[in-house]
Amino acid sequence: MRAVPAPKVWVTGLTVGAIAAVTVLAVQADKGPHPTATAARPSASASAGASPAPSRSTAPAAVPEGSGTGRRIVYSLGQKRVWLVDASDAARRTFTVWPGTVSPDPGTYTVSTRNMATTGSDGVQIENIVYFAAKSGVSIAFSNAVDGSSPPPAAGKQTGGVRMRAADGAALWTFGETGTPVAVVK
Repeated sequence: MRAVPAPKVWVTGLTVGAIAAVTVLAVQADKGPHPTATAARPSASASAGASPAPSRSTAPAAVPEGSGTGRRIVYSLGQKRVWLVDASDAARRTFTVWPGTVSPDPGTYTVSTRNMATTGSDGVQIENIVYFAAKSGVSIAFSNAVDGSSPPPAAGKQTGGVRMRAADGAALWTFGETGTPVAVVK
């Protein structure tokens, strides 16, 4: 008689195969075009005037002129929008954000450090934290709330968090390695 493998061997083999398939699909998806992110609705905790509701766009917003060249993150203070720009100056992804109460001055910065997760100064659990500037003693970083919320800036507090939806935070985390240039424009 032929020996039959133990059930855990089958389960292990199927699990490894599934992980490999998901990894291949994720790599393929990451290499494809990244359309403009769809609209997100602010959470119930957001006040009406505190942060903009991201808008749905039929065409991706153009990368702002004067934001430099090459691979970089571009953050427009006026548009409350971020672009992930590849080495050929093509926007791979663009999305709206919710800035904190302290904004960086226009200029060129670099990603200085990254942190997987922490608690924001507003008490919200955040992840994908990408630090790139400081102003008036406040660190400024891109991040997303773990629960997907887009809270208004903490009343009376100086906050430097530039919040985004979770999918956008994950994309920026992957793109924004330490040393990546960040162009801040008006």
